Amino acid sequence: MIKPRWLSSSRAMLGEFEKLKNEGLIPLNGQFYPAVHYPGITMYPPINENELFKGYANPKNGLFSIYVHIPFCRRYCSFCHYPVKTGALASEQERDYYLNSLKEEIDIYIKRLGLGVIKASSVLFGGGTPTHLTLRQLNEFLRFFTSKVDLRHCRQFSYDVDPSTITGREGIERLKLMKSYGGDRITLGIQSLDDAVLKKMNRPHNRDEAIKAIKESKKAGFKLNLEFIYGFPGQSVESWVDTIKQAVELGVEEIQLYRIKIIPYGDHMSAMTGAYKVWPDSFTPIEQVILMKQLAILILNENGYQENLGRVFTKNKNDFSRYADEQCCRLYDQIGFGLTAFSSLRDRFALNTQDFKLYYSLINQGKLPINRGLIRDKDTQLRWALILPLKNREVYKPDFEKITGVSPNEIFSKKIQKLKDFGLLQEDDKTLALSTLGRFFADEVCQQFYYPKYLPFAQAEYAAGELNPYNCSGV
Repeated sequence: MIKPRWLSSSRAMLGEFEKLKNEGLIPLNGQFYPAVHYPGITMYPPINENELFKGYANPKNGLFSIYVHIPFCRRYCSFCHYPVKTGALASEQERDYYLNSLKEEIDIYIKRLGLGVIKASSVLFGGGTPTHLTLRQLNEFLRFFTSKVDLRHCRQFSYDVDPSTITGREGIERLKLMKSYGGDRITLGIQSLDDAVLKKMNRPHNRDEAIKAIKESKKAGFKLNLEFIYGFPGQSVESWVDTIKQAVELGVEEIQLYRIKIIPYGDHMSAMTGAYKVWPDSFTPIEQVILMKQLAILILNENGYQENLGRVFTKNKNDFSRYADEQCCRLYDQIGFGLTAFSSLRDRFALNTQDFKLYYSLINQGKLPINRGLIRDKDTQLRWALILPLKNREVYKPDFEKITGVSPNEIFSKKIQKLKDFGLLQEDDKTLALSTLGRFFADEVCQQFYYPKYLPFAQAEYAAGELNPYNCSGV
């Protein structure tokens, strides 16, 4: 049952949505592009390894956040924007070949940095499905990884996991293996607790299997983050509310909300993108998407979950992804290994190739598989240093000044004041942060600081109001 006060609050947020759309903050068609990176992940020009590392020096403390990408899954989820291999294409032999190449990539990267081992401040294994490996493969790779990566300073070792890979006898052994190599946190891509919705998403698990995975992960000693998608075609408001009401009863540390993404933001066009081009009317109306988000926030808040990192709700402020915090809030140097993985360094960014053949070819030549990226110029660095922390937590002004040499208000004073006037930002002597309203529309508010060529939509797709992001070029 949806409580009347929840509906009242959600309808009020719909009013704010219409107001801000008319002012130009939100595209007229209500479309959405996440402010995950700056520039957006699909907007980087070609670069090679030598160009990327010219003039680069390792962090003074020698610490890196580390990401490892395993691009294999049981199925291709209909919402996925990343290239992965499934079924027969993800054979044990193919996975062995990839893992051997991944090991070589790590060795090449260590040599490029002039190190013997890499000291990790945090580690995330993602994909794909990192646990779509046999016990033998996972054990052999983790043994290699921990011989090349010093975990003594590692604050957290996380895995992004599909529920179906950690249930049953083999799944329990997989959890024990992950734990034995230092794993302490798992993100479970549950997405829904409605079997009909899960089937439409082409997920390889059902509700009961998801609940089992949660129980087994807890029993193995992992902290848990549960991911849920809203706005999926055919997903009713009632189904979504029921999923979130069940989620808060599961006793997990983190609950993460994802809006369905139609515009590609990775190296693969999801089934959703193609379907939207043919059957746009079959998709959830934007007004219902806004309603679903606000309803979820209200239910989470009433059950003691508050937004911590962007889109992530916790009861304890200390429960969050250290990897995400270091990359997006603290702006630490981060290294990515594997197909499509990115390296986000203090003044530059690089993406590995999305093509398996090219990935293997470059590594066989003794080269890093980098094919896109840039060294940020002054303007890009300023915007990057503001956008990522603002989206995910807050801009701590002394840190911004340390990175850029100036204060945020020296560069963005007009835009900051405009957003404060609209109740989207709040500020004190030390911090600049999104307000409650601003956090609801966090991606669009952060895109106010984008340079025009990096904006995801054309100027005509926004109303000609005071918040049209092309006004003032973010300053």
